[in-house]
Amino acid sequence: MGNYNQTSTDFILLGLFPSSRTGLFPFSLIVFIFLMALVGNLSMILLIFLDIRLHKPMYFLLSQLSLMDLNYISTTVPKMAYDFLFANKSISIIGCGIQSFFFLTMAGAEGLLLAAMAYDRYVAICFPLHYPIRISRRVCILMITGSWIMGSINSCAHTTYILSIPYCQSRSINHFFCDVTVMLTIACIDTTVYEYTVFVSTTLFLLLPFIGIAFSYGRVLLAVYCMNSAEGKKKAYSTCSTHLTVVSFYYAPFAYTYLRPRFLRTPTEDKVLAVFYIILTPMLNPIIYSLRNKEVIGALRRVTQRISPVKM
Repeated sequence: MGNYNQTSTDFILLGLFPSSRTGLFPFSLIVFIFLMALVGNLSMILLIFLDIRLHKPMYFLLSQLSLMDLNYISTTVPKMAYDFLFANKSISIIGCGIQSFFFLTMAGAEGLLLAAMAYDRYVAICFPLHYPIRISRRVCILMITGSWIMGSINSCAHTTYILSIPYCQSRSINHFFCDVTVMLTIACIDTTVYEYTVFVSTTLFLLLPFIGIAFSYGRVLLAVYCMNSAEGKKKAYSTCSTHLTVVSFYYAPFAYTYLRPRFLRTPTEDKVLAVFYIILTPMLNPIIYSLRNKEVIGALRRVTQRISPVKM
């Protein structure tokens, strides 16, 4: 067991790219994606709030997805940008704990929310007459609240453990945020048991919801195949493909990262995969849902006309 320093409380985030001219282009690209994610998700939240025709369970869930994505990307990218600009990569153990807590909360809550959205589409397409009963406003609120609460409880447990263990003198975290699994590599105690809890959490918040989503869309595709209406088939396929695109970008790299044993993981690969589920997904979600959804485009047109009623 290596020595550890209990007086030093700062960690060093090594970052995603070097703090030099070679890292300027990827840094600028990340900042651009971050700004697009902020504008896109804020616009989606405001659009759903302002247009009464989007006051439906599907869009209520979508507004929560945008809110989670907004918090998700804001938890990591601003700190990474600050570190690059000011060449100050240190972060206190409390700061690391706060960042880890919000990251894990959003990660777990979003995994459950995507499953809730899949269930919503499953009921809407397979049981359209039962939809107002099965997906009532009360049920929708319960699904959203449950996602937030379960994500917070899971996050609190992991963050508490990370803040309570001793760390070695080398406190360099080879990542661009305080990832609990990467922090285990600099711990001065055996964390084998805890690594099993990470595997269990990943299974509960990623693998099981993904199985539920796959089952839901399997039933949806079967129901769509049996439809007589060509227009109905087209609309259903469009909705399903949109959601599956989001799910693929989020679940696949996330699950691949956290379900692998530590000895099979490399820092470079972890960082690249993290870019997908932390940075790219929050930017792509509002774009995918707006460009592939006629109701959202129609709402955007109505809200724009209401704000700027100038006839061209």
